[in-house]
Amino acid sequence: MKLLKSLLFMSLIAVLTSCATTTKFPLSNTVPAAEITAKVNQDKNKNYVIQVVAKNLASAERLNPPKNNYSVWIVTENGTIKNIGQLTNLNAKTATLKTLTPFNVKEIFITAEDQGNLTNPNGVEISRTNFSN
Repeated sequence: MKLLKSLLFMSLIAVLTSCATTTKFPLSNTVPAAEITAKVNQDKNKNYVIQVVAKNLASAERLNPPKNNYSVWIVTENGTIKNIGQLTNLNAKTATLKTLTPFNVKEIFITAEDQGNLTNPNGVEISRTNFSN
């Protein structure tokens, strides 16, 4: 019985995670130690849940020139660029963003910015990844 419960639980986890698309960002010249991944999946309301995790990402204030934050942007299927938020430091090693959007994501990119509430990217692009949905 215990084995059956374990198999059912593992099957459920596999089904839930199989609907998500996870990708790794390419190495950044600006912050080469950073390991950045993004996960996108659709919820039951047909919205897209986006989770970006950056490990070993240098603080934006330590860049040259210094910036105030890392903004995360998406490119939608019609080519529109949307600011979906900022990476938040959980600790000295990990920064994350988890958000919800109605837009189908084709690309995600991260920029170092002076302000967080921008409608268009102005700063240095850190890295970019594509999703082929």
